[in-house]
Formats: sequence, structure tokens, C-alpha cells
Amino acid sequence: MPEDPGLLEFALAAARAAGAVLLDHFETDLAIATKSSDIDLVTPADRAAELAITSRITAAHPSHWILAEESGRVRGDRDSADPRPPPGVLQWVIDPLDGTTNFAHRFPHFSVSIALVDHHGPRIAVVHDPTRDETFFAQRDHGAFLDSPRTRARLGKPEQLHVTTTRALRLALVATGFAYTRATSPTNNLLEFNRVVPQVRCIRRAGSAALDLAYLAAGRLDAYWEYHLQPWDIAAGALLVREAGGTLTRIDGGPWDLRHGDLVAAGPALHPVLQAELASARLPHPSHLSHPSQPSPPSPLSPPSPLSHSTCPEGHAPR
Repeated sequence: MPEDPGLLEFALAAARAAGAVLLDHFETDLAIATKSSDIDLVTPADRAAELAITSRITAAHPSHWILAEESGRVRGDRDSADPRPPPGVLQWVIDPLDGTTNFAHRFPHFSVSIALVDHHGPRIAVVHDPTRDETFFAQRDHGAFLDSPRTRARLGKPEQLHVTTTRALRLALVATGFAYTRATSPTNNLLEFNRVVPQVRCIRRAGSAALDLAYLAAGRLDAYWEYHLQPWDIAAGALLVREAGGTLTRIDGGPWDLRHGDLVAAGPALHPVLQAELASARLPHPSHLSHPSQPSPPSPLSPPSPLSHSTCPEGHAPR
């Protein structure tokens, strides 16, 4: 299926239109509702931004499928559990507001994420940050880029992105996140968090998986991992990372695609190091087997260990 450069321009325009909707709602009095739990939020801004995107797709590309966070699969096979479209079909995967909790609390870190995917995975990606007027975009086999007023003032064009060449965890700034099911899920990421924090330069939990992956592609972060992600959280960001030269797999090291909600992403040199640490976080350690009197590894529901000033120079625990 040939690439259509017009689809990238279409996606860029749709993401920016949705971002304008979000800014119109930001820091206003919002009717905040919940979905799966009290910490899984949705606002009128989510729905309005999603409509700004889906209405454009319906009008311009009536044959394309749509998979969106708030509406689900509104076009295509609604009974299929596979988030990928069948061969020969194009599908838009949309998160109109990635970082709803931040948005609801007036914390200015959120994004619009749009990906165009085929059966093989993402082929066009856009992650737009309306508060900073930064737009990250990529096309399969054509690289990843950042467009912003600063890049255009400095370069006269969008800047091509590359992941970092960091090789050691002690030199790495790493990001992660925690699922809405973290109080009940055995894979709540606390064991992994506890294992990684003492080994890295510092860690960030900023609340938008799409921006975490975009920042990784831009070299602002060295690595990212998380469990229980949805296709709309990471479809665009995954392509950004790959097109910027990064490596992306499941946390157990297996190949990743849109059917899988766990992933670890980093530059090629750092990825195997971090992936090995994450995979080993849930394995029994020989020291505990040979010395039963020593404390057991923390359970999946144990709170994370306090961070020291030597772990994060700021001297406080990241959220």
C-alpha cells in the first residue's frame, strides 16, 4: 500500500485542531467524570477533542477505520479484539487527550496522539503538545521530526529526532507510569520501579505516555517502560521511537505490537540493559534463597522505597 504524504498533513492539522480545543477548555471549570475507577477520569475536553478529529476523518476518509479512546472502534469491526485492522485497511488510532488526570488538575502536561496504522503497525504518527506548541511526527521509513516555533526559528524547518546513545543506567534519565489498576494488579510496576530507581540518574513519571515516547525519540529521555497501556496511548509514540533509531520490545523482551499493553523502549545500547533489569525484577534472587533470614523482595503492592538525594539531585521523589 503506497504512502500518501497528504495523510501526514491531514493528521498534523487534525492534531493541532484538537489541541486548540483542549486549550479552550484548559483551566476552566470542568465536569469531571470517571470511567473504570475513581482515578480513571474523563472530561468534556476529551470528548470535544476526539470529535474534532473523528469528524474530520469521517468527512475526508470515509473508508478508514477509527479506534478512539472515548468512543472505541467507531468504524470497522467492533467485535474484533485485535486493535490492528485487517490487511488492506487503514485505521486511525486516537487519544484526544493523553494525560487527562494532569489536565483535570490543571497540570500543564498533556497531548493529542494520532496514529494511522495498517495491519503491520503504525505508519504515520503525530503527538501534539498544545501547551508548548510542539508537534512530534513521523512516517514509517522516513524518520521522526519535531516542529515548533523554536525549531523553525533555529533551523528554518522541523528538526529530525534521534534517540540518545546512553549505554549505562547510572547516566540515564528514565520515565515510567502506573496503571489505573495499580491497587489490584500484580503487575503494578512497583517491583520494577524499586529495582530501577537506585540504578538510574533519575526517573520521571509525568503522566502522558505519548509525550514520554516523544521525549525519548527527541533525546530528552533515555528510556521508558510501562504496563497496561492501551493502543491509543502508544501507537503514535512507538513509531516516533522506532523512526528516531530506538528499540522497543515487550518487558519480557518479546516483540511488541499493538496487541500488547506492556513495553520497554530505549536507545539500542541501553535497551538490553534496562530490559534485563525489568525482567529480573520479578525473579527470586539467589541471596534471598540462600539466606532466609534476609527480608523478602517487596510484594507487588509494597510502596516504593524512599528516594535519596543521591538518586535525584532535586532531592524529592518524582510522581
